Amino acid sequence: MVISMIGVTRVEEFQELRPLLFAIAYRVLGSVSEAEDAVQEAWLRYEGSATQAESPKAFLSATVTRISIDVLRSARVRREAYVGPWFPEPLLTDPYQDPERSAELSDSLSMAALILLERLSPLERAVFVLREVFAFSYREIADAVERSEAACRQLALQARRHMDAGRPRFEADRQTRDRLAGRFFHAMREGDVAGLQELLAADVQLVNDGAGKIGSTIPLFGAAKVARVLSVTIPPFAQIGAVLEAHEVNGRPGLIIRDRESRVFNVWTFDILDGRIQTIRSIVNPDKLAHLGPVADAHAVIREKKQTRRDQRTS
Repeated sequence: MVISMIGVTRVEEFQELRPLLFAIAYRVLGSVSEAEDAVQEAWLRYEGSATQAESPKAFLSATVTRISIDVLRSARVRREAYVGPWFPEPLLTDPYQDPERSAELSDSLSMAALILLERLSPLERAVFVLREVFAFSYREIADAVERSEAACRQLALQARRHMDAGRPRFEADRQTRDRLAGRFFHAMREGDVAGLQELLAADVQLVNDGAGKIGSTIPLFGAAKVARVLSVTIPPFAQIGAVLEAHEVNGRPGLIIRDRESRVFNVWTFDILDGRIQTIRSIVNPDKLAHLGPVADAHAVIREKKQTRRDQRTS
């Protein structure tokens, strides 16, 4: 994507580049809130610079990359101590679009890819994102991470090896994914065990990120077990006024569950391949949902759902 900066102010330059800067930071950090903070810090440094950068894009991209690397280094300690599975903060819409890099942008945005990126060191991750996703030259990358071009080539090679070893595969056709997701949502609302099981891979896994505060930290495996659990847990949410909203999440079919006040309670993402759902990821940690709007009291919602089920059994 070519961005012209002739005859514009620093504020205008920054605003035009903001989507790119956020896209870089989010893929390096896996956190919407931290990426937004990194972009804001990059602006403050750009605004406070005594000299005019020859290339605002190069200056700001390098700055947000360095900030993101530093943030990721400190975040690693917190993530290692995280209770239960750790998932990135869900992103509903990627603000950056480049038709020439659409495949790379889409693949790198998925939950599975972002989780795989966690295997890399902060430097490897930054180099991989800049090179493989955004097609920066090694010279630009070297300036951004303050390493030699030779070192960056080596970092990129190491990162590609790690990523290739576990690179996720997805259903390529969007319409196929969306149709399957639509059938799955319908079966879930109806509590249709057989319908659910038909759409799940035999070795499907259902994994919850609740930071040990909400929901189980132990994944469920197998189509029969996952279908049974979904059939008895999801319909009662509708009975207490919750809304299941189909929505693209991180570039893949997803689901937002809201309480009766439209506050966000839970976000799901789905990995789909060969006409079956391979993985369901549930994000219910309220700290990871705040950027999506008002957040529901998850404990209150769960208590009400359980009470509704008890009342139904005794009536």
